[in-house]
Amino acid sequence: MAADTEASWPVISIDEANRMIAAPGTPLAVGEGVIDGVSMKYYPEAPPTLRFVLEASRMHGTRDFLIYEDERATFTSHFKAVSHVANALVDKFDVQKGDRVAVIMRNYPQWSVSFFAGLAAGAIVTPMNSWWTGEELEYGLKNSGAKVAIVDPQIFERVREHLDDLPDLKSIIIARETEEERNDPRVHNFEKIVGEPKDWAGLEDKALPEIEIGPDDDATLMYTSGTTGKPKGALATHRAVISNFLNSMSCQARMFLRRGEAVPEPDPNEQRATLLSIPFFHATGSFAVLIPTLLRGDKIVSMYKWDADKALPIIEREKITTIGGVPAIAWQVLEHPDREKYDLSSIQVVSYGGAPSAPELVSTIKKRFPEAAPGNGWGMTETCATVTLNLGEDYVNRPDSAGAPPLAVDLKIVGPDGQTLPPGEVGELWCKSPSNCKAYWNRPDATAETFHEGWVITGDLARLDEEGFLYLVDRAKDMLIRGGENIYSIEVEHALYDHPAVMDAAVVGIPHKVLGEEVGAVVQLTPGKSVTEDELRAHVASQLAAFKVPVEIQFQTEPLPRNANGKILKPDLRGRFKARS
Repeated sequence: MAADTEASWPVISIDEANRMIAAPGTPLAVGEGVIDGVSMKYYPEAPPTLRFVLEASRMHGTRDFLIYEDERATFTSHFKAVSHVANALVDKFDVQKGDRVAVIMRNYPQWSVSFFAGLAAGAIVTPMNSWWTGEELEYGLKNSGAKVAIVDPQIFERVREHLDDLPDLKSIIIARETEEERNDPRVHNFEKIVGEPKDWAGLEDKALPEIEIGPDDDATLMYTSGTTGKPKGALATHRAVISNFLNSMSCQARMFLRRGEAVPEPDPNEQRATLLSIPFFHATGSFAVLIPTLLRGDKIVSMYKWDADKALPIIEREKITTIGGVPAIAWQVLEHPDREKYDLSSIQVVSYGGAPSAPELVSTIKKRFPEAAPGNGWGMTETCATVTLNLGEDYVNRPDSAGAPPLAVDLKIVGPDGQTLPPGEVGELWCKSPSNCKAYWNRPDATAETFHEGWVITGDLARLDEEGFLYLVDRAKDMLIRGGENIYSIEVEHALYDHPAVMDAAVVGIPHKVLGEEVGAVVQLTPGKSVTEDELRAHVASQLAAFKVPVEIQFQTEPLPRNANGKILKPDLRGRFKARS
């Protein structure tokens, strides 16, 4: 940014920019309407369904879309594979509109094919955490009533012993299968339907199944942790998922208007590329990255697992323009000792969210990549990912803010008596947006607590400034976030309580420069019993995914500190742990 531009920034206010972007007749126009019985703002020019987005992707032809190691799928080959799998779901596996199709695997090209095939078949696609244990996967499959699950071999091995307890699960399709034959009539081979990614371009052209789908039909069931420790399925419509990336596009356009620049038109000769470091099963990975990338004609490069050493040559070779996902990824690239050995000049955006981030991260980005736009944002599974984005100069000037909402989004801060608080005051954050989910699956009690007349009651403590910028203060719900993964304390506490030597336990977040937070625990031991830290960590690991296991456990024989109502004073406990890096 030139010095004279810097001196004159911002050229217009947030409100003015929002109104210009959302003006009638523009692609990001905002109107007023009734959605699911609630009056709210929405995007009338939005693509009607995700199936429509898939159909539109064919215009990008033989451009690369998905790259994984030496596997490359173009937009044409991806669509062909999706159409074949979608027809197989309907014709062979008897998937009807509204049936749940679970997708559980790493970020392979087959994940995207399975996701869009389920949507094209009219199913409610149900991504699940590929880090979950067999018990956690059994819960998700049973709770959703999934009819079909598309998995990779590692997931199948975790689920195999639970199949007898999943009578609703009629078929399992294994992608990237390693065994010749599975002696189970419910188990099928993905490659027998479409072959490997290198084969997809040679598939015959096939129309998608003839299913009538509308904007307010159910599209996805995305699981998020709950305060009871059991995940809840957040149900979203096609309109909600699509509105998420229109929220993002509005915030991105606003960055240029605030500079006094015209919003750039898409360049048909330029292809942006994202190095995907977060799972597709996250709302961010699927809603905020995969779907808009498909629509724009950009490409996604994924890795088996994030490795900064391997990422640097990929950035150079594939001319990656966007990195990030969570602050951990940004830090590891920015501070990598071999960073100067590679040409990273293609990077245009370093964007992240999903975990607490140190304000100095934005200044480090501007120092290492002066021409790149840093970005941070806020959203949650219940809002289909992105609600606010803080980009470019706005982020540089407000590094501790998650950004201001676009015109289609309403935010308010609510006090303990239900009153809306003025700017600057801290209370619970409520969000009203066309991107909000509609309910929790089969959880009317939890739905009533979180979804109210179009608003999502977030459980986050926050404040808004005079211009509408959002500042997250704390979480009202007892949760911590490790590298973008939600971990509810009570779930880990229950696993600790299960050990006979544990009398009382409290889980808190330990600040971590890269991951945002790690899991810490303070435990009161039962008199006369003992357990080592390693033994207790192993006990938790036998019940929960590895990322939920405490990295540090402190022991004491005296009771944990509590207030007059019996609530553990967790702020006192957090002070016992040293921040990590």
